[in-house]
Amino acid sequence: MRINIGSSAWWGAPKKFDREIKERRISWLELFYDLVYVIAIARITHHLSLHISINGFLEYASLFILIFWGWLNGSLYHDLHGNEGLRTRLITLWQMMIIAAFAITIEQEGKPHFNTTIVLMIMQFYITYLWWSVGFYDKRHRRYSRPYVIFFLLSMALMGLSLYLDEQWLKVIVPLVIICNYTPPFIAHRLLRRASTDLDLSSAMSERLGLFTIIVFGELVLGVVNGISELHVADFSTWLNFAFAIAIVFALWWIFFTLVSNREAKKGFVNATLLELLYIPTLISLGVMAASFTGLFDATHHSLQKVFGYAIAGFLIGISLMMGLLEVPGKFHSIIRPVRISLAVTALIFFISSLINVDVDSLYYLIAVIVIIVAEIFYLNSLYYGLGIEEQSSAAAKEE
Repeated sequence: MRINIGSSAWWGAPKKFDREIKERRISWLELFYDLVYVIAIARITHHLSLHISINGFLEYASLFILIFWGWLNGSLYHDLHGNEGLRTRLITLWQMMIIAAFAITIEQEGKPHFNTTIVLMIMQFYITYLWWSVGFYDKRHRRYSRPYVIFFLLSMALMGLSLYLDEQWLKVIVPLVIICNYTPPFIAHRLLRRASTDLDLSSAMSERLGLFTIIVFGELVLGVVNGISELHVADFSTWLNFAFAIAIVFALWWIFFTLVSNREAKKGFVNATLLELLYIPTLISLGVMAASFTGLFDATHHSLQKVFGYAIAGFLIGISLMMGLLEVPGKFHSIIRPVRISLAVTALIFFISSLINVDVDSLYYLIAVIVIIVAEIFYLNSLYYGLGIEEQSSAAAKEE
């Protein structure tokens, strides 16, 4: 039997994005790809836990945004153009190697900034190649991939420039890099509209975003475990701190996946892109919580309670904003506005309480946090089950 090396079935040229596979299942390759990001997120979150400050937060946020950009572009490429061919598998392997190398450079001795920047430039070039290669195989796609190639190469050039400038210039260069990386989808949207074409966020990508969120929630659990382990005292109070901290993580998971999961994004490329962007501050807030947990149980780190409160506020605001971009069944339309307002009010409570300088024992602080979050959950459930009561009342009135 002769194998045709040039066969598209063997090599697997990029799938055309107009050939959408409805109800596509997430492949094992995609799950394996996500696994390496567990390590990358864990490394930068641990680094933040050792350097909790304004500068530490800005560094964490910048690295998280770039990591998320790499993951998002790799995932979208697979969703739109991936297949079962050898090329797709090799592309995934090389992306995993790049992210693993990035994880190694975090907290590396010597020149961590230099090494991290070099790896990020390699990732930048590789993602650029992915979108350029689609136009290589499909000439009709070139006009859509051109903004990605131009802006991504410009971003890579800015990264290279940062290697020759003082670190203070990073305050200017990093925002420019982020802008360049996240601008192309909006330009591509205009090009798609001219061609009377539009793209929606697939159900598979919605699920992928949920799985990435689970990765960050895993960091919260790890943060609790690390924080309790550093106490070196396993008394009753320690275990109470542990129990309430895990309960807080679970309650936050409950709110997010009850309101956001199993919800499709509203139709349109812009809605899909905005939803993806809103994941960034929401997940960064989770990461800050995870880093705070490492020292939250220590009586000498009361300032972390303020950081933790701000992070919860950011997380809840993120969910409230995301709900405005999600499709909701008709019968739930009446409660969407109260739910979003409720989340914003609860976020405001955490924000204001964090502004107040009050030294509270970690156990009492955790109890207060879980009480507020559980109260929010009870209110959300009352809105949901209230719909059922109203429907039953309406049905009974019609029968009469």
